[in-house]
Amino acid sequence: MDFPVSGYRLRIGSGLDRALLVKFMQRTYQEIGSAHPLSHLAETVEKHFSHDTPLWWVEPVDRPERQKPVWGIPRRIEPIGGLWMGNAIDQLEGDRHAHIFLLYVDPDHRRRGIATALMLHAQNWAQDRGDRKIGLQVFHKNVAALTLYEKIGYLPNAVLMTKRLDQRD
Repeated sequence: MDFPVSGYRLRIGSGLDRALLVKFMQRTYQEIGSAHPLSHLAETVEKHFSHDTPLWWVEPVDRPERQKPVWGIPRRIEPIGGLWMGNAIDQLEGDRHAHIFLLYVDPDHRRRGIATALMLHAQNWAQDRGDRKIGLQVFHKNVAALTLYEKIGYLPNAVLMTKRLDQRD
């Protein structure tokens, strides 16, 4: 697949990528400092990953000699980024729209335009299927992601608020 960032290519994921998708989801939560167990992420992937919720991987374009099979087994290049799309319902208007479940780029490959290219890919996918908007959730501590999303036109639409109930007030 064409990818606008030199040195990288985009590959569609498959049902065989469930474990890798969980691994990338775990990375996102670990980076924001989550100390909670993340075993529920595998259940999330199992429940929501389907043909209707496509996954794309970004892989570095490697040197041809490193892509040759080893002992007759084809080598897979480890992705450095991923995009997992899904569906949501706008609770005000009742319309289905695209939702970004996961956008992740490995820290060693950031600030090269990969996330921006993935966001454009997400937008094109959503427009191609007739969606009029696209949504995502981002943690308020993730300043780099917030900056990127605002830069490419995303606006806050709601505030998700939570309260821990493990202590009495």
